[in-house]
Amino acid sequence: MLKRHWIALTLLTPLLAGAVSVSAQEPFRIAVIDPNRIVEESPQYEAARNLLSAEAQEREAELTSQQDDIARLETRLERDGALMRADEVTRLRNDIRARERRLRYAQEELQADFALRQSDLRTKLVQQVEEVVEQVAKDKGFDLILSEGVVYSSPRADISDEVIGRLKEVFEKR
Repeated sequence: MLKRHWIALTLLTPLLAGAVSVSAQEPFRIAVIDPNRIVEESPQYEAARNLLSAEAQEREAELTSQQDDIARLETRLERDGALMRADEVTRLRNDIRARERRLRYAQEELQADFALRQSDLRTKLVQQVEEVVEQVAKDKGFDLILSEGVVYSSPRADISDEVIGRLKEVFEKR
């Protein structure tokens, strides 16, 4: 019986010593971020949104001009169609259909280009946010930073404001 206790004590001693040394270390530090808020409040997001908007406005103006041209041709067909020769009416209808096809293609191309450009900018922004979060974690000594899926965290654990501040600093340095 005494031998069993001695064996158990021999096996448990290193485990207990390890537990004491772990508890004597610095406490485990955890922080929380709100990734949506960080992205939406970052100057990088605003700059990317403005850039996309400017690019889209330019191309949308071109599409609007094409739509106006088609509308003018349709008005001409309605107004003058009865006075035109049959071959002129046919040519005008074919021209309208061809322009409508080109317009639909240009609209689809704009949507695809916009989605691709938006995805590229989002990917760059997410990468930059991840780098800044990692930098804040190292600077502040955090062991773990959680983002999505957190049910509750105290405001004290939320470092989103600090991450946004660092993103602003990075943006201003460019």
